Amino acid sequence: MKKTIALIPGDGIGPDVVSEAVNVLNAVAKKFGHEFSYTNVIAGGNAIDKFGEPLPAEQLKIALDSDAALLGALGGPKWDNVAPEIRPEKGLLGLRSGMKVFANLRPAVMWKQLKDACPLKDEITGDGIDVLVVRELTGGIYFGERGTSQDGKTAWDTEKYTWAEIERIVRMGFEFAKNRKKHLTVVDKANILNSSRLWRTVAESVHKEYSDITLDFMYIDNATMQMVKNPRQFDVIATSNMFGDILTDEAAQVTGSIGMLASASIGDGSGPGLYEPIHGSAPDIAGKDLANPLATILSAAMLLRFDFKLEEEAKAIENAVAKVLDEGWRTGDIAGSQREALSVQGKIVGTKKMGELVVERI
Repeated sequence: MKKTIALIPGDGIGPDVVSEAVNVLNAVAKKFGHEFSYTNVIAGGNAIDKFGEPLPAEQLKIALDSDAALLGALGGPKWDNVAPEIRPEKGLLGLRSGMKVFANLRPAVMWKQLKDACPLKDEITGDGIDVLVVRELTGGIYFGERGTSQDGKTAWDTEKYTWAEIERIVRMGFEFAKNRKKHLTVVDKANILNSSRLWRTVAESVHKEYSDITLDFMYIDNATMQMVKNPRQFDVIATSNMFGDILTDEAAQVTGSIGMLASASIGDGSGPGLYEPIHGSAPDIAGKDLANPLATILSAAMLLRFDFKLEEEAKAIENAVAKVLDEGWRTGDIAGSQREALSVQGKIVGTKKMGELVVERI
């Protein structure tokens, strides 16, 4: 198989972790007889510095012309004071809307090897946490009408959803639930928001086609509490753009480290998907060989699974990561209470070494 992957290293630790993911992809290609070529896309803060905008049209076209895209991280304090319309985050929103990827799949999995890094008690985590959040990605308050009054004393942002935007997310949630524990939770704020009440109406309508799936609803404030109190009650969660953003960051910490969680942003299959770790750019450790590359490496596994339909190859990456963790190798963020002992054993490693270990086990 010959495929082209657009690389969007971005800012901060983005280039560090994407580099290791590419090494892993090359190892997979060699083992399974594929040919992956790469194109580079400049977006985010680096694009602002070079082009004066976070996502020039020609850079977006490179991503659109690829078979899939792998993103590192965008943004950082360096660009905090640029004009709102050209902030680095606009590059990410531009990629998502331009690539027509409307669903963000964020699996929140607590690896059994990293149970020690989870901040929750053993009686809460039990035999593990495995939650899939399906987050709406191109609508809602992040894309709604917004403005600031001339005197700067009033500002507004609008949450707006259509039936079609909600239906495709809810339907995807039901489809994933079919092959899991057959339980879908729609997270909203229907006691206050009209848009959330529409989410409930749409979900109940689509549920008629999935009678074997349990559907329930939960307010976002309660859901954030329940994610800490009893995360194992969840199977698949479908929710809006903003609520999904908040909930998945919480789930990342609950499962041990934001440095372990991958994500896939997909559309209707007619164009490339966008794959990225859910962590930020962490500019304070950029280039210092300290970042955890595993979330990006696991995002590459999702890329192989969803865009290239290479399930065996995706599992090869995931199995390699599991083996590395089984052997006790850790980056600093996932060392947990074992940090001192692992340090003595020389098993706390940097970005490059962790990537090399995964490659060796592939």
